[in-house]
Amino acid sequence: MHDVIVVGAGHNGLVAACYLARAGRDVLVLEALDRPGGGSRTEERIPGYRFDMHSVAHNMINMTSIPAELDLAGAGLHYQEMDPFSIAVHADGRRVRFHRSVEATIDSIAEVSRDDAVAYREFIAAAIPIVETILPAIRGQVGLRELPSRLRSLVRALRREPLSTMRDLLGPYDTLLRRRLPSDLTRGPVAAFAAHAAAGPSLPGGAMFAFWQAAYHLFGQWHPRGGAQALADALLLRLESLGGAVRCSAPVERIEARGGRITGVVLEGGERLAAKTVVTAMDPKLALLRLLEPPLAGRDGADLAAARRGNVVQALIHVATDRLPPYPQSRPGDWNGLQSYVDSLDELTAAWTAAEAGRLPDPLPLYAFTTSALDDSLAPPGHHTVYLACPAAPATVEGGWAGSSDRFVDAALETVESRAPGFRASIQGLATWTPQDMEIVERWPGGHPMHLDIALDQLGPLRPTRRLGGHRTPVAGLYVSGAGTAPAGGILGTPGRLAAKAVLDDWTGR
Repeated sequence: MHDVIVVGAGHNGLVAACYLARAGRDVLVLEALDRPGGGSRTEERIPGYRFDMHSVAHNMINMTSIPAELDLAGAGLHYQEMDPFSIAVHADGRRVRFHRSVEATIDSIAEVSRDDAVAYREFIAAAIPIVETILPAIRGQVGLRELPSRLRSLVRALRREPLSTMRDLLGPYDTLLRRRLPSDLTRGPVAAFAAHAAAGPSLPGGAMFAFWQAAYHLFGQWHPRGGAQALADALLLRLESLGGAVRCSAPVERIEARGGRITGVVLEGGERLAAKTVVTAMDPKLALLRLLEPPLAGRDGADLAAARRGNVVQALIHVATDRLPPYPQSRPGDWNGLQSYVDSLDELTAAWTAAEAGRLPDPLPLYAFTTSALDDSLAPPGHHTVYLACPAAPATVEGGWAGSSDRFVDAALETVESRAPGFRASIQGLATWTPQDMEIVERWPGGHPMHLDIALDQLGPLRPTRRLGGHRTPVAGLYVSGAGTAPAGGILGTPGRLAAKAVLDDWTGR
């Protein structure tokens, strides 16, 4: 019998397993796919070209102490800074470069519009204390020790215009950006980054994701050398060094509980593995309402069943090229970070509405990452990888994705071609990665990498529900982790560390 079985070898499951193994527990991680990584996988989708399957920029985990605590650098993980972290490639030829340095960013904006530059400075000044207030929760630091610094940041955030700031925080980023920034020169690219977090422009409380722009100035944006897989590989190596193990191609069919207590799991095919404790690092709805036997019932089950995930997700195209996108008037570094093709806030808002209704947006909001510009291990010499992402794609689309994929690809390539003439001629191959593909391969219902919508009532201690927000469940020995649990989704690791902490606290009677 194992002390702990972790279901899911994404980065949160591996983080949880590492902390549990470090505490001396016998840990086995089960993964349905034939390789670990989950949303932090990198694969050779086109011969000779390696692409991140989901995550590209690892920002939040680098705001935590997890890489240092687990000595992931000692396990081979090396992060490269993406600076500028974003560039706005407007269709009319205008360019804005968002650097780690606020001053360098303001200088870039001022080349086009001094009014926008002044407004952006004020926007970031207002956003920084908001980010600093939220940061301890992102890191999983929710004790009394952090309270004084959080209160100081909150006072700074509310000091000048408390009612206006509260209005901004409770509202959507559509209205926030219209109030704070004078034109789409900066509204569009800031909105593109907010949408990258899977938050729609009209979402109440979504303003926080636009304010999060300040976090990139404070902490930078980072790419793991070798691709996102490097994070999973480092966690796997660290886990093995601590005595833990991972078993792939081992999909779980049932999580067994008898008398209100976990007894183990049953794999597809019938093999049973006994365990004192199970940590699910996967979609919590799938884990607790479908795999758990008997499923979560009563108020807890009803609350979880009601947790929302909408119809808007991300769709990707992986493109192999023999050169970087040839943007006119480009400068060194323009390919280091996110390249936004979102021209206006109105277009992004309309696209979100269309996707929620099951239609492919027109025009298509799009951004690109070209991490091969920083990391020459991803493509053959002189060649590059282009990761094209639509942040407002319908999970379920009219006519199905099989009938919409070609139209999606044509629209995306035309968008890039209009800003980088000659791009189509550079293409050596491409592969789509649609929400339908993600649902089938990743076992993510609707292709939702965050498992549940990112919204104020589904974040922090309310994620996935208030009663499950502490990573414990009503079933003794059963704990939850993953992108659908507290505090948030994305490449963070905190849900894994907090789940491990809950297990260890319960075992030691804390």
